[in-house]
Formats: sequence, C-alpha cells, structure tokens
Amino acid sequence: MARSRAHPYMPNSVPAVRRQLLASLGIDSVEALFSQIPDDHRLKKPLQLPPALTSESELRRHMSDLLSKNRSCEDALSFLGGGCWHHHVPAICDEIVQRSEFLTPVWGTPSSDLGRNQAWFEFTSQMGELLGMDLVALPVYSWGCAAGHAIRMAARITGRSKVLVPQLLDPERSAVIRNYCEPAEMSSHIEIVEVDCDPDSLLLDLEDLKGKLNDEIAAVYFENPGYLGQIEHQAEAIAAAAKACGAETIAGVDPISLGILKPPGQYGADLAVGSIQPLGIHMNCGGGLGGFIASRDEPLYAYEYPALMVSIAETTHGEHGFGLALAHQSSYGMREEGKDWTGNSTYQWAIAAAAYMALLGPAGFRELGELIIQRAHYCASLLDGIDGIRVLAKRGFFKEFVVNFDDTGQRVADINAALLRRDVFGGIDLSETFPELGRSALYCVTEQHTQADIQRLADTLAEVLRT
Repeated sequence: MARSRAHPYMPNSVPAVRRQLLASLGIDSVEALFSQIPDDHRLKKPLQLPPALTSESELRRHMSDLLSKNRSCEDALSFLGGGCWHHHVPAICDEIVQRSEFLTPVWGTPSSDLGRNQAWFEFTSQMGELLGMDLVALPVYSWGCAAGHAIRMAARITGRSKVLVPQLLDPERSAVIRNYCEPAEMSSHIEIVEVDCDPDSLLLDLEDLKGKLNDEIAAVYFENPGYLGQIEHQAEAIAAAAKACGAETIAGVDPISLGILKPPGQYGADLAVGSIQPLGIHMNCGGGLGGFIASRDEPLYAYEYPALMVSIAETTHGEHGFGLALAHQSSYGMREEGKDWTGNSTYQWAIAAAAYMALLGPAGFRELGELIIQRAHYCASLLDGIDGIRVLAKRGFFKEFVVNFDDTGQRVADINAALLRRDVFGGIDLSETFPELGRSALYCVTEQHTQADIQRLADTLAEVLRT
C-alpha cells in the first residue's frame, strides 16, 4: 500500500487540516468545489505527475539539473532580439532595485512607501521626456499588454470597434493584442485589420493604410522601429491619415532608439507603447519585462488608463509628496469593473529603468543610439557579402535586420543548429512566421557586440555554409 504524504509546500494538504476545511464548508470531498466546471472540460484520467520532492535539498538539485540544460548569453554569443534584447545592464541598476527600501515595499500601503513613489514618479517623468509625452503610467506586464490596453483605450475614446495593425508584426505581440481584442462573441470585441507592408522596404504600405481607413477605425497601431528593425520614416504621414478619419494613432517604440529618432509625441502619435526591458533590465526567462503606456496629459486619455499613475503635490509643510493617481478606475480600485485588468509584477523594473535613464542622460542616449545603429549596419554589410546570404532592406534599420538564406539552399533551422554547435545564437527563424520573406532570420546587434563579435559571426556563418 502506497504511503500517503502531505505536500511538502502546502500546509492545507495535511489530511487532518483537509478534513477540517471540508467540514467547515459542509462538503464531503474536494470534488464538490469543482462541480461548476463543465464535464467536457475536465480530465477523464489521472494526471501522471512525478513523485513529489520531499526535501529542499532534492528540490534544489532538481532545479539545478534543469537549469544546467539552458544555454545563456554568457555561454554563447547571441544575435537574438525580437522583443527581448541583449543590452548592457549597469551594476548600479541591480544594486538599487535590491535595496530593502525598494525591494520590500514594491507594493503596499502608503506607510510602506520609503521613497518608492518618488522613484516611480522619476520613472514616469523621464519616460515622458524621452517620448515627448506628458502622461505616463506605471508599466504593465509587457509591450504586447501595453499595446492591447492602448487599443482598448482608443476604442473607448472613439466609440469604434476596429483597429489597423501592421501585417509584419511580432507574432507573440500579435497574439497578446488579439487576446485583448477578445473573441467576436464578446460585446467589447475589437476587429483587427492587417495593413500590408512593402516587400522591399518592409515598411507600412501607406496606400493600403489609407484605403482601409474609415469611420469604423478606432486606432492605427504601427511600430517605429518595426518588428523587423526598419525605421518608419512615414510616421507623420501615418498619424495624419489616422487623424483625418478620426482615429487614434498608437506608436510602438523601442525607448533605446529615442536618443537618435524623433519621439512619438513629435510626429503626431496620440498614444505610445513599448518595452522598458532595454532600460537596465536583464533578459528574463518567463519573467515580466515591462510595457509602458503614454499619452498627452488630457482628461480624455487620463480617465481611460487602466494602469496606475503617480502624482506629485506640495504638502502643507512646503515639501513635496508623491502618491498614486486615478487608482479607482484600475482593477485595483474597481476589480472587474475597472477599465482593464492589470497586474503589478513589473513595478520594480520601473525603478531599475529610472536608475538607467538617470545614468545615461540625454547625451548618453544619443551616443548609445549612434553606436547601435553603426554596429548593426556594419554587421549587415559583412553578412551581405557572404556567398548565398542577402540582407533585405539593407539600410534604414536600427538594431535588427532581416537576413535571407534562399540562395544557400539550407533551412534557417539547420543553419541555427550549426551555429549553436559553435556557441553562437543565430537570428530568429522567420521562415514559417512570414513565409513571404523566404528562408529568412531576424538578426539583432546591440552595444554588447564588439567588432570582434561581429567578425566572428560572419566567419562562423561562412564556415557553416561551406560545410
């Protein structure tokens, strides 16, 4: 007979405690708690799980064994991007976010603030200056979540139910946006209409955009730089076209590019979204990366935010105090009746980003942007010179670009596998996601890549293609 054990990390799994809980609820078994779940949604056979680990030492060994199977950017040279990038994280960012006055009260009552609200206010102020916008919320989970929230904000503002998005959009971000727009059966459903992209420049097709704009469109969402790296020089024309038909313009931007690119507030964007991960935040496997939402400081926008904002006010003693603003309209204040549902897993990253932006300053952002764009174009020129390799849209990108391998006769997956055996992470395989681009991959170059790193990639790719 198998020995019955309580779960080592669940106190309520002790048989006596379980019986007490069931008795207090007036039921005989745990099954009664799940009776409302439709029968066809329930598992018909026992769930085959490995035996529970009964000690902390066993758990530690098990997790160490699992993690040892991973290859990190410390182990291999990485040219992956696509939404989570290998940027440098200054040590001061790690030091600040681990300080107890920030680490312990990342969420809590005003009495546990300890400078947290001021740090959050500094983050929103710095982001506002970077984006050319006045109102910035605390970050939500990711860029995709920020875009989804902004689209729903636009739908509430305009009373319309369609949104235009680029055809060449990050598939993960696209999936999150589609979740936010909900199924067609839902009353708050937003229909997503894709706008074609020019196959040569990889930019939004302006004529197709204008042809799809009408009085049902709540917003036009585009990215600058786009998912495939191209700088959208038509941004002002896109915003003007959207405004002409009464639609909101939502620009998705990489904040690290804004030292050299015009901020969205200067080319007519009504809302701006993007990731804060480049701003002093490590790449995380499954962790929150943080997505920002920003707009003009107008009641029309302020009262539609689902996320939290921080305000500054002068106290009766002549000092300044910091507190949360418009919290009542969020899911924290109104739960399911709030504007949208958000979470608080990325608020610590706001403090890391504030430290990073303060460290760089305007001149630092400009120098960093110039460095990245120069190295990315240098890398693209080297790769384009290798037999069988062709870089699409060779100029006008920021840190990512598309490399085509059609003439090599090899699959991107096989090329990437061969690179990995040589301790190099190749680009993201685009072959199935965007088949119209052929056998292509998305490569990324940041300030982390030295000239020697780029030369190593070119030499390794040439070697792989010869074998």
